[in-house]
Amino acid sequence: MNKLQAMEVFVQVVDSGGFTRAAENMQLPKATVSTLIQALEAALAVKLLHRTTRMVSVTSDGAAYYERCLRILSDVREAEESLSRTRLSPSGRLRVDAPTGLAGDILIPALPDFFARYPDITLELGCSDRTVDLIEEGVDCAVRGGALIDTSLIARRVGIIHFVTCAAPAYLARFGRPTHPTDLERHQCINYFSARTGKIFDWDFARDGEQYRIPLPGRIALNDSNAYLAAGLAGLGILQMTNFLLEPMLADGRLELLLPDWTSEPLPVHVVYPQNRHLSAKVRVFVEWVAELFSNHPGMRLPKASARPTTFEVAI
Repeated sequence: MNKLQAMEVFVQVVDSGGFTRAAENMQLPKATVSTLIQALEAALAVKLLHRTTRMVSVTSDGAAYYERCLRILSDVREAEESLSRTRLSPSGRLRVDAPTGLAGDILIPALPDFFARYPDITLELGCSDRTVDLIEEGVDCAVRGGALIDTSLIARRVGIIHFVTCAAPAYLARFGRPTHPTDLERHQCINYFSARTGKIFDWDFARDGEQYRIPLPGRIALNDSNAYLAAGLAGLGILQMTNFLLEPMLADGRLELLLPDWTSEPLPVHVVYPQNRHLSAKVRVFVEWVAELFSNHPGMRLPKASARPTTFEVAI
């Protein structure tokens, strides 16, 4: 039995909550995962996991062994990386998740630069507006916008998203142009709802100390940025969306800017990863690359006071 491999498999089973998910995440046959766990338990002469037909849970001995395994595996990876860092570039499969619009408009067009720098990394980029479970789905890190509520994650703030309000010319020709945020209550607005909670997001506006947070009327709500933009271009109502996604449509007249004197509260953007997972070289270089990419993007860069490229904070 390869003891290190068995320890890695054991950690993955605990993290993912089952043999099947662990096997998928490690790209191993489920039988191999089961055999390695059985061999590990036999070698240690202790039961590490409780198994039922519905779930797998860790025993008290298994929990203590799990913590030791994390430290040992972290030390091994750190030792390997410290020896190879000067002569080898980071390598291996990197699984990342990012919001659809941000991925399509900013991350993906810049990936030739990332692969030129790190040709030995294979990237699996999940693009969706839902919040993935990093451990359950075997994701190394994720780019997320908005407030962070998962306290099990480490987060680095890498950018900020600004919003603008606009509508298609056909909609404005039919229903008129709002000149004040309260005018929106008499319009049709395209709402956006959370894929995680189903909650529809209110819109907020501020100008010279005057502030409004408004739940808006609308006949349609969506939870995907591409669909949301398509609804706006179809003239279904007024939309409020990230400025970097709307710039091309505002420039060519497909959409028209509304309430230009009013600002909406920007959203922070973080790269997050599990705190019980060693920050490997491939994750580290991706985080640094994203931070650099956003710092050079006029619609994403942080204010200078917030740009601390080596600061990591616990998500709250």
